[in-house]
Amino acid sequence: MRGGWQVGVVIPAKNEEQFILQVISTLPEFVDCVVVVNDGSTDQTKAIVSEYAVQNNRLELITLPGNGVGSAIDHGHQRVISKLEEPFVSVVMAGDGQMDPADLELLIDPIIQRSADYVKGNRFVHEHGVDNMPRVRKLASVVLGFFTTLAAGRHVNDPQCGYTATSYQVLNNWNWSKSWQGYGYPNYWLIELSRHSYRVVDRPVKSLYGEEKSGIKMLPFFITVGFMMLLMHHKRCFSMLLSRSVTPHTILAFIAYIVGWIGLIPWLSTDLEVELTSSIFSKLVFAIACWTCAHILDRLAVASLTELRTNAQT
Repeated sequence: MRGGWQVGVVIPAKNEEQFILQVISTLPEFVDCVVVVNDGSTDQTKAIVSEYAVQNNRLELITLPGNGVGSAIDHGHQRVISKLEEPFVSVVMAGDGQMDPADLELLIDPIIQRSADYVKGNRFVHEHGVDNMPRVRKLASVVLGFFTTLAAGRHVNDPQCGYTATSYQVLNNWNWSKSWQGYGYPNYWLIELSRHSYRVVDRPVKSLYGEEKSGIKMLPFFITVGFMMLLMHHKRCFSMLLSRSVTPHTILAFIAYIVGWIGLIPWLSTDLEVELTSSIFSKLVFAIACWTCAHILDRLAVASLTELRTNAQT
């Protein structure tokens, strides 16, 4: 327990026999419960965790057939909900040793201080930087950060960092039946958190890389997660547009977005837009300008709704 809040840690693990013992044995003493979710491991992960659990009553093992990392985390969060009393915070740590337990305190404090609902680790702003991060991952993080920013309507840096802390208020209201099951779950959560106007903050966390290998295949990952973010972006925007608490920013963002498409698609263009966009290049520039305005207005809408929700709770 820390600051009157109980603390749970969820550790999704698939074939992490080399690292899992170090992860669970170095967790801080203030952690009240640890849920390791063995997601279809074919190595000794389950046996190692089971043996350790015998001598550590705060540790519990859940075994799944291999439904995906998002599903594993969801099952872990739901188990934390059933084990801890409010107020509590649930932290996600990977089972591969890439997350420093020393950073856990920094992650949970904004929630305990009631200044955030969700805290996300950010390796890019840590004092030690990301020099040890593989170049491919750095590039992927930058690209996904850009698109996640568009989809979530708030600035997102290092979106793929899965070291997160979540308040019990968020977890108690989360729609688990529709939650994203596979890779890309941090992106999905950030978009949904914006849709429901939760407060999200970043905290610097250390970037740790060793001999562990990622199971992500880049091309299928980008296609799947990109399509998911595209759908969730539109779902979020229409949800905000049709909400009772719709803001002028949301309405203007929708108008700017539609005007961008009208200028780009010939049979939708008005006479004025035809004059303004006489070439393909000018049509594209016009559309991008409109969509940029739409994004800026969308971010203002997300910020405004988040502030309204925060004020309503205080």
